[in-house]
Amino acid sequence: MPRQVIVLALVAALAGCGAERPAQAPPPQPEVALPAPDAPLPREPRELAAALADTSERLRAAAGAWRDAGGDPPESVTLLALHQQRIHLRLGSRPGLARRTLARLPRPLAADARDIVHARRALASIHSVVRSRPKIRVGPARPADELLRNYRRAQRRFGVGWPLLAAVNFVESAFGRLRNTSVSGAQGPMQFMPATWDAYGLGGDVRDPRDAILGAANYLHASGAPGDERAALYAYNPSRHYVSAIARYARLIRRDPRAFYELYAWQVFVRDDRGGYRRLTGPGRTSTADG
Repeated sequence: MPRQVIVLALVAALAGCGAERPAQAPPPQPEVALPAPDAPLPREPRELAAALADTSERLRAAAGAWRDAGGDPPESVTLLALHQQRIHLRLGSRPGLARRTLARLPRPLAADARDIVHARRALASIHSVVRSRPKIRVGPARPADELLRNYRRAQRRFGVGWPLLAAVNFVESAFGRLRNTSVSGAQGPMQFMPATWDAYGLGGDVRDPRDAILGAANYLHASGAPGDERAALYAYNPSRHYVSAIARYARLIRRDPRAFYELYAWQVFVRDDRGGYRRLTGPGRTSTADG
């Protein structure tokens, strides 16, 4: 065989060997670390907006995966939800910082963040005439899927949308984690006054989540929902701030039901003597956050 032919044959053979070699898999992407329960928060609007956007996008994806899988909240949801909540605690008490931060968020995320900020601000505007604070008692919430089944059962029976019932449950008792009687005497996960429960509780147990959710749907329906939800909410708690907060949280859940799972994973914080917040539930259970 002539030398030129031998060389060409060798090149062809080498090319053929290269074609048969399996393609290399792309290098694995490094996992993004989850935020620690007390991870420092940015203080400037640009950095805070970036942190909120990244945390909220990761949380929405993690909440969707949890919803599909069922069970208890995974660590990713717990830690991302806590980080998101701590950012909102900072924004809620600093209107200027909140305004500059929200202006830097992408539009869909800005709508969600704006509803949360304004809902929290509305609730903070409600002032009780009773000066003494009740002793705070906490306990575990019923599983998210169980609560969702109860909301939907109540929706089928009374026509009141499940996102509205979830929003009331969230605001009134953090989905049942708050176990104390209110300063005005309201009880249970949906916070009923005894006389109102006697009228609308359907003979159930005010402290049982299923019974309380059905009772709340019954009362809201009798007060105008679903036709006039704002009037029904005002009957439930005669405060325009309360109505505004519930309506915003319900709207948040209606836009994307995964938001229910995100709010479910939020923890219970209470005000401390220094004007900040102390966490009563979740990882560590002794964390603080500035206001």
